Amino acid sequence: MPQVALSSRGAERWQSGHPWIYRADLLHLPPLAGGEVVRVVDPRGWFLGKAFYSSTSKIALRWMSFEDVEVGRELLAARIAQADALRRALDPGETTYRVIHGEADLLPGLVVDRYGDVLSVQFLIQATEARRELLTDLLVAHFQPRGVMDRSDVNVRTLEGLEPRRAVLRGEVPERIEYAEGLVRVSADVRTGQKTGAFLDQRENHQLAASYARGEALDCFSYLGAFALQLATRATRVTAVEISEQACEALRRNVERNGFRNVEVVAANAFDFLRDAVDEGRRFDTIVLDPPSFAKNKDAIESAVRGYKEINLRALQLLAPGGILMTASCTYHVDEERFETLLASAAADARRRVQVVERRGASRDHPVLTALRETRYLKFYVLRVVD
Repeated sequence: MPQVALSSRGAERWQSGHPWIYRADLLHLPPLAGGEVVRVVDPRGWFLGKAFYSSTSKIALRWMSFEDVEVGRELLAARIAQADALRRALDPGETTYRVIHGEADLLPGLVVDRYGDVLSVQFLIQATEARRELLTDLLVAHFQPRGVMDRSDVNVRTLEGLEPRRAVLRGEVPERIEYAEGLVRVSADVRTGQKTGAFLDQRENHQLAASYARGEALDCFSYLGAFALQLATRATRVTAVEISEQACEALRRNVERNGFRNVEVVAANAFDFLRDAVDEGRRFDTIVLDPPSFAKNKDAIESAVRGYKEINLRALQLLAPGGILMTASCTYHVDEERFETLLASAAADARRRVQVVERRGASRDHPVLTALRETRYLKFYVLRVVD
């Protein structure tokens, strides 16, 4: 088996529990194609564990074990079963959830979402791409799904020298899949929709939104309307703003499917809508902001902060006294401290006194690995305007 020696800094990082070792912390670059399992040793040659190797990514090694075990079918099958056991324990009877959350489930470079009897899978690194057939076999054996969809159509694969790909791997995958979130039903497109078909990381926050909804409600960056539908169960009226005409059509279908008559779908840029609503003197009792990531890398952090502050400032200006703002950021590069700071700055500029009612993250089926902050990417705040 190939062996890779770490620098002292790399060995310290490994022993601290961080599952990523960067290329700069290797003492030599092995002549490997990428995707192999390698033995990891410290500068003295002492065994540290085993890892997946990448020949192109800055992340050269991804932890698989501290022990000298075979990283093969048996270990991978056990980790799939272990990951699913957590979800079944958290929410017995649920059939829509994230099954495998990459490194957080000790399966780096693998993301699997379950939509009833269909699995939507992403193979994100050379190692999981090389084991695509094996991993698919193991997933089929464990879940017995009707179909398996490969949604590896993500740009992050290019860092691994891999082309984005989208294909049906096994069985049949329907155009749309309907699933329940609390009192509402949502239709997801696992073939071409965003991410693996829907935003399952917000599933618990979607349902939470219903408990805060009242009066005139606004949902910006609505996409398929998962938040808007929840708001509609209790609010008098809901305005759902989404820039994509195609998403608006899917959103309207979701509204009709649930029989709501109190939801207006507006095809507009959320930044423009919020600014115009302030100028028009409109007021809302409940607002949800769930924008896409504004920063894909560190160079875009300042721009992202300005964008987040802008939409939250406008939302706070629009809220009636006692109104609730539920606001999210899925940008890892803007951490909790930075996000809360910009929220405080937005409140000050809006001249509103604001309470933090709840601080939340992703749904429990998206666990966080304590040694890897990157798995704690989603921030979700519930704020109340006091005056």
